[in-house]
Amino acid sequence: MSSATPALRVARPGGIEAAVALLRDEEDARPLAGGQSLLPTMRLGLAAPALLIDLSAIDEMRSIRADGDGLWIGAMCTHSRVAADPMVRARLPALARLALGIADRQVRNRGTIGGSLANADPAACHPAGALGFGAVVVTDRREIAADAFFTGLFSTALAGDELIVAIRYPRLEGAAYEKIEQPASRFALLGLALGLTRDGPRVAITGGGFGVFRATPFESAIAGALGREAGARPHRLPPDILDIGHFIDDLHASASYRRHLAGVLLRRALARAMAP
Repeated sequence: MSSATPALRVARPGGIEAAVALLRDEEDARPLAGGQSLLPTMRLGLAAPALLIDLSAIDEMRSIRADGDGLWIGAMCTHSRVAADPMVRARLPALARLALGIADRQVRNRGTIGGSLANADPAACHPAGALGFGAVVVTDRREIAADAFFTGLFSTALAGDELIVAIRYPRLEGAAYEKIEQPASRFALLGLALGLTRDGPRVAITGGGFGVFRATPFESAIAGALGREAGARPHRLPPDILDIGHFIDDLHASASYRRHLAGVLLRRALARAMAP
């Protein structure tokens, strides 16, 4: 005789400390942000948490404010809110454009920036934005640079009882996000985020492999082109920058086609980032 499946429990803490305590003390607990990744996996039987910790009542994780010259965006801010917020549109319009291009209106109204980063889907847009724009992920106990945050396929540096509280974005000299999307899902067949920082260009690619990654040959080529002469334009970039790895073959596209798209998106992103 089989035992009955335990009923799913839901908790709705009012603060970060209470949510972290539940994650630490309760067996098989999972945080619930917008639910756009977790709930489908539960319906497919790929996840079966005993406790869902609904983060929707934690107001301190919903703020958007200035962070010096940059931005502080609470982890529970939805894609729609990021896309529409006046401060985001003024200080980092590339991030607002990225958020506006995610999925459809229903998903944008429910999905959250923190949930997207924590899930680290290899074709999601926000991981590329965080990595390309040089963001810092703020958790309940530490700050993690985007370069150290993403560790692989659906994998991050987060501990099992650690929550993303906010994401800090620096001031950039220019930025852009460009993608070619899969028509059905609107995930990135390939997406590219470019950030022109004080320390040089950053380029991150999503949809190309087993997780978001930095395209360092692209960064070196851009830095060289911009350093040789003022007003360098995208067509001046050398063709051998496409000789980078990480791209995969799957049912949507070949690795060679993704490599071609990377060059196309790089030139589009650089033109947009350098536009007056």
